[in-house]
This record gives sequence, structure tokens and C-alpha cells, in this order.
Amino acid sequence: MLYVTKFKNGPYVDERLLQKVAKLKRGDTQVIKTWARAATIVPEMIGFNFGVHNGRQHIEVTITEEMIGHKLGEFSLTRKFVKHGGKMQKTAEKGK
Repeated sequence: MLYVTKFKNGPYVDERLLQKVAKLKRGDTQVIKTWARAATIVPEMIGFNFGVHNGRQHIEVTITEEMIGHKLGEFSLTRKFVKHGGKMQKTAEKGK
């Protein structure tokens, strides 16, 4: 396999992930659990579901063509956003 990238050593792809992908058929709904957030998404992964660990749980991510070249961790957020504003925010939302 040859991947063209801007990096000298090429992309980091976990070999165990590629082996798991090779065992499954394309379009299979089984979730592949992984802790390898730094692994780069390659074309062989398109159409598969990955359970990417965010530090607390596995977030299910379905790989599409637009994701190629990105890291798995980019699609599994590690922080939960809590609204700003307190009481003022609540009254503003009630008025909508």
C-alpha cells in the first residue's frame, strides 16, 4: 500500500485496525472498538463503524470519504459543552 502524504514517514495507521477491517465485509454493521485516536483514516476504512474511545466511553463513528486523511480522535469529542449564562440564559430560552 502506498499513501501519498506531506509527512516523511507517512501516516500512522494501527496495523491491528487494518487487520480487523480486512476480516469484515464492507457495509457490515459490527462496531470495531479502538483506543487508537491517533490513527489516520485510510480508504480501506470507508463504510465501517468504529467505536473510538474518548477517555470515558466509545463513541460510534461511521467512516465516509470526506474523513480520509484525518485522525480518528477528531470525530470522538472528549469534552461536553455546558451552556453559558446561568439564570439569564434560562429566561432567554423560555421567551423563545
